[in-house]
Order: sequence, then C-alpha cells, then structure tokens
Amino acid sequence: MRRSHALVVAAIALTAVSACGAKEDEQAGGEAKVATLTSTTPQKAQASSKAAQRPRERLDTTPEEFEALLGPYNKCLKERGYAPDDLKRKAASDAGGGAKPAAGPASEAMDEAFRVCEAQFYPLPPWEKDPANPEARDFAVAVVKCLKNKGVKYVEVAEDGLSYALGGDQNDRRSITMGMDLAPECEREVAAKN
Repeated sequence: MRRSHALVVAAIALTAVSACGAKEDEQAGGEAKVATLTSTTPQKAQASSKAAQRPRERLDTTPEEFEALLGPYNKCLKERGYAPDDLKRKAASDAGGGAKPAAGPASEAMDEAFRVCEAQFYPLPPWEKDPANPEARDFAVAVVKCLKNKGVKYVEVAEDGLSYALGGDQNDRRSITMGMDLAPECEREVAAKN
C-alpha cells in the first residue's frame, strides 16, 4: 500500500513539474524541444489516472469490503441493463433448467457491457498480485518459500508467475488444504517485510 501511495505522489509531482516546464517553453518562444522524461509524463499520467479511478483490492480485503468495492461496477452493469442480482438468478435458473446461454445481439451487448464496466470499475487486484507490478513474481516466490517453511510440501509459483500451484503432480490433498489455509497468513507476512 505504501508503494502505490508513493507512485501516486510521484506521478502528481512529475505532472506538476511538466506543467511548469511547459509554461517556460511558451515564454521562451517554444522553439526546439528536447525529449525528456517530463515530456512523456502527461501520457503516463493520463493512463494511470484511468487506472486510479478503479478501486484496488488489498491482501486483507474481507468479502464484505470486496462487495462494497463492486458497487460502482454493479451500478455500471445496471445502467447497461444487467443487474448483478438478475444475472445470478438467471444463472441459477439456467443451471437448473438446462437453458442455453444467450447468443446473438443480446449476448454481444452483454459482453460489451461487461467489457466496458470491468475496464472502468472492476477492482484491481492487490498490488502485490497485479501483473502491472514488476515485483509481483518476487512476491509470489517469497510466499511459496513461506508456505514451504510452514510445512506445505507441494507448492510452487504457477505458470502465470503471480499465483501458487498447490498439490503438485501428486495432487496432494494435505498440501492443497494447508496451502489454502496458510496462504493469506504468508501473504501478509511477506507484504509486511517489504
């Protein structure tokens, strides 16, 4: 959490510096421009501001807190005609009645609504597990080491580099159960060290 706060502060500072530099360029006649880090900052700030609108899940987010984070996402879906509660009821009735999923324009409209709403409002994963975090794999490796130290025999970093594969080729039930139980504790321990 501290690292993401520092990144936001740095982005704001760089934006302010680039704005100051732009006024100096205008006053100097705006002749030749030299490529600098600050000249590319507005693009980065614009991209990060879109991501900044999305809430971010924490490692210790409770199910209730996650439901609260889903509020803007659910509102977006509802504005596009897809209330989450309606979708849950429909999925339950489809599962029981053997109904086929919607196809054609209705399905495309629903897919578009989910795509738009997810990109704008669905909570981002915890920074430690975010694919955009260059240190996410290191975090996963440290959590796997912690799990092994706590007695989980078959655990490794998954192919995605962000999650953990439990049970190994042996599909060891004990490793799976222990890993599921101990992973949140190890994640908090590793995060506290960083």
